[in-house]
Amino acid sequence: MKTAALRSLRRRLAADQPVFGLWITLEAPSITEMAVALGLDWVVIDAEHGHLDWKEVVEHVRATVRSDTVALVRLAELNVALVKRALDVGADGVVIPWVESAEQLRQAVAFARYPPEGVRGIGGERATAWGQCLAEHTAEANENVLVVPIIETVRAAAEVPAMSAVAGVDLFYFGPADYSASAGFRGQWEGPGIAAQLLALKDTLRKAGKHCGILATSSEDAVRRREQGFRAIGLGMDAGLLLRALHESLAAVGRDRPLRASLAPVEPPPTPLARPPEALRPDRMEVMNNTGAGPQAPIDRGVVFDCLVGQHNQARRLTTGLVTFAPEARLPYHTHPFSESITLLRGRVLVEVEGRGYELSPLDNVVVPRGLAHAVRNLAAGEEAILHIAMASDQPTRTLVEPVFVCQPMPSASTGRPGAERVNRLRSAPRCAAGPNTEFIDCFNEELLPGLEISGGYGLFHPGGRLPAHVHDFDESICIIEGTATCVVEGRRHTLANCSTALVPRGRVHYFRNDSAEPMAMLWVYAGPQPERILVDERCATVEGGPWS
Repeated sequence: MKTAALRSLRRRLAADQPVFGLWITLEAPSITEMAVALGLDWVVIDAEHGHLDWKEVVEHVRATVRSDTVALVRLAELNVALVKRALDVGADGVVIPWVESAEQLRQAVAFARYPPEGVRGIGGERATAWGQCLAEHTAEANENVLVVPIIETVRAAAEVPAMSAVAGVDLFYFGPADYSASAGFRGQWEGPGIAAQLLALKDTLRKAGKHCGILATSSEDAVRRREQGFRAIGLGMDAGLLLRALHESLAAVGRDRPLRASLAPVEPPPTPLARPPEALRPDRMEVMNNTGAGPQAPIDRGVVFDCLVGQHNQARRLTTGLVTFAPEARLPYHTHPFSESITLLRGRVLVEVEGRGYELSPLDNVVVPRGLAHAVRNLAAGEEAILHIAMASDQPTRTLVEPVFVCQPMPSASTGRPGAERVNRLRSAPRCAAGPNTEFIDCFNEELLPGLEISGGYGLFHPGGRLPAHVHDFDESICIIEGTATCVVEGRRHTLANCSTALVPRGRVHYFRNDSAEPMAMLWVYAGPQPERILVDERCATVEGGPWS
């Protein structure tokens, strides 16, 4: 145990100074030696996930000897034998996953302390200099050992105030991905609303005099986490940092590609064209549309359509906009001679398709093929509901249908009736990357639902996220539903937020990026049945290299 390093770490935290570290998942102790040589304040050696065995854990711990870098071991579970073993081989503390109660946390502290304060047995291993320094080590271990719980479930959130009162715990880590999974957003780093929940928990702990740590997802995120009040900031995982550098280097030479969970080779992306095909020469400019600036149409009592993209701004085969439902307002059964996409932005609604009732959560989506009778109802008595809708026509019409359907509520996980409507649940929909630091969901297209005339979905841009320069053989509508987006069209830069919507006509070279420190999200819709894009040289998206000038 490096008593001096532990005391130094605690002094810096007490002075509200950030301490930076590295998460170790790879076996080479050279990685930890590099972290020590660069002056990192701590490392966490991950023995919960991955493949590290105890011999490799010891080698990482050994690489921190006679340094000011605190060595912590993340255990697989709260277990007295694992705590004892990690501390006996010389770790300065333990990181305990999945702590959900004050009682569990008190137990973890007891496991890490010698009697009479705890139940740790005295061993003749590295911690006691192989039995040569029993008195010295046992005299200082209880006071200095670090026990760090990870808050990574919704259940744990309710127990945070009680956990903050447990003696012997200075520092709490957060696990955003597991927390998101426990909230129903499996596979997302911070699902909808999770970032705000974690910040609130961090504030609760800081008010109780505790310190909070988290793993940053990028260099920019590390700075943002420091500004948010996190004080033990992981600059990344060793494997993640290596991959990040590889992606950046490969992107610089046009060779970057995503990874698959199977680790099977991924086909390299197509080589960007030097310029778009002449056949795509556009005949219109892009149009940026703010909410309330376009046509407003009452379509039923208490139901108003705010058209953002459509005939009024020369969109072709596409209309998109926002529909606001007053409390308990209902849009009766009707049909369209074209397909329609319905996405809930705010409130609680029930979408019925031929009697099948689907209650939507925010950002859930329902796609209704042409000719299918459907209705929408605001379930809230005191709150508006707002929907984003997209229709495969620039001259939308509807035909009312007699209400001959009896509503049958469908299970909350239902994804629709095969061959008819499709329901996309944000929490469980599969995601892919469309560019660096992005997550995309394909909600509807001809492959997912044969016969559709449009395609589209949801795109999440983490800080620094962007798409490559590209063109389409159809018009596109892009509505910014979270954060602030920069839209670049052939060198012209536009800033969009608060459901502002870009109409990018066929043939215009463009891309979107997130220049902010907060997430940005969009709903995109193509006036074509497949989400096809043609990559072009980045110079085509500049004023100087504009292909149509």
